Amino acid sequence: MNNTDFRGRVEELKLLDDLWNNPSATLLILYGRRRVGKTRLLIHWLRKHPERGIYWVAEPSSALHQLRSFSQVIYNFSHPGTPAPQDFTYASWDQAFAEVARLAQSERLALFIDEVTYLIDVDPTIVGKLQKLWDHVLKPTQIKLALAGSQRGLIENMFAPQEPLYGRANAQLDLQPLSFPVVCEFFPNYSLPEKVQVYAMMGGVPAYLERLDPNLSIIDNIQQQLLTPNTLMREEPRLLLQDFISDAHNYVSILRAIAQDEQTQLEISNHTGLSQGHISKYLSVLRDSGFVERRVPVTETEKSRRGHYNITDPYLRFYYRFMTTHSSVAMGRSQQTLDEISQAMPAFIERYTWRELCQQWLLEASNHGVLVGAAWTNKFFIDVVGISQRARRLVLGTCHWTAAPVGVEAIRALIKNADDVTPKRGEWTVEFIGFSLHGWSDGAKELAASITADGESRKNWRSHSCRLLNLEDVYADLKQWFPLGEG
Repeated sequence: MNNTDFRGRVEELKLLDDLWNNPSATLLILYGRRRVGKTRLLIHWLRKHPERGIYWVAEPSSALHQLRSFSQVIYNFSHPGTPAPQDFTYASWDQAFAEVARLAQSERLALFIDEVTYLIDVDPTIVGKLQKLWDHVLKPTQIKLALAGSQRGLIENMFAPQEPLYGRANAQLDLQPLSFPVVCEFFPNYSLPEKVQVYAMMGGVPAYLERLDPNLSIIDNIQQQLLTPNTLMREEPRLLLQDFISDAHNYVSILRAIAQDEQTQLEISNHTGLSQGHISKYLSVLRDSGFVERRVPVTETEKSRRGHYNITDPYLRFYYRFMTTHSSVAMGRSQQTLDEISQAMPAFIERYTWRELCQQWLLEASNHGVLVGAAWTNKFFIDVVGISQRARRLVLGTCHWTAAPVGVEAIRALIKNADDVTPKRGEWTVEFIGFSLHGWSDGAKELAASITADGESRKNWRSHSCRLLNLEDVYADLKQWFPLGEG
């Protein structure tokens, strides 16, 4: 297996197959952040049907160039072996899609248009044109049309109520990064904790993972890809943001503040020197882009005053935590940064990646039957919380990423905090779970066994379950729940 093999995307490929097998015309909307693998997914699927598939990617160029480029792709498909003249173009989009309709009249044809938002940028009326073409020209055929783009807001707006294309799509796919078990397949020689570290730095973005050499150590990969001047990975944060903002300075300041654990509006304001009014406006844009989210304790409503802002993208979180804090990086003296990364990485993983993996484990283990997140006040923070108001069931978990097995104190602290986090109304069932990189001490195991056998109870809750897991346990379950797909 090499770094360019196609991995994962089992459900996404099945969706494309289902649309292909539909005898009628179908329209798929595909969006997702840059580098997440939209193009690769479409091209990989098209390889199954090379004789009946067309792929075209729009470019940020003039309307005339876009039409000419599309026209030549269609002409070359309909005239195999006879390349289109260099200046060939259909007279209009209507004429170009009339040819597409002719090609799809009697047999299925897949047409994938990538980066469709570039068309909208140049000609906003293209959405209305596509609606009329779909309704009157394409829908009576066997076309399998997919429109893909990276700017989620623009894509969603194309199909929003009151918009011309509303109600036309057969399916909408928000392509997510690869799951942790799939990411592990990129690095067969790494230990499981090392794979978690890679996931903490790069997330599940295939284009990032493929820049790393699985035969080099993590430190060497960081040196080559992140601490060497003018590398593409150093430019990536700017490229990600430029689709949404024109003046990045204040946005970068906010991202840096959040990455440094300043997570409330007041903390971000104090860190950046920006007023809370401006902070609110900038955070709104970052939330709309999908790079930042506001999390509240899972036991409270969205209006909770305890909301924390978090960077959702692992690479941006890692980059703004470690890559922008030292002038030594820009000056080519990278050892200081490498030393800090090595020292701070365990706490970074525990606070973010390990906690998120454990929350993902609970969500899947409960078959999505509970609302999963974290819970906190000024007095405590519970890493993993699952709650079902209907069943009056609460799951409380603690996460640890330490070099040694975790002791009994962690379980006792979880039990103590159960009194504060359990809703006051009604009788509740509470389940305890411990997640630890290297497992648990004998004392912790004995306490867990005692809770499971004899129970633990307080004023309005009782428990007969305390489960202790290590990294291998979590990985084994996640691997079962998230198919690896094709290799």
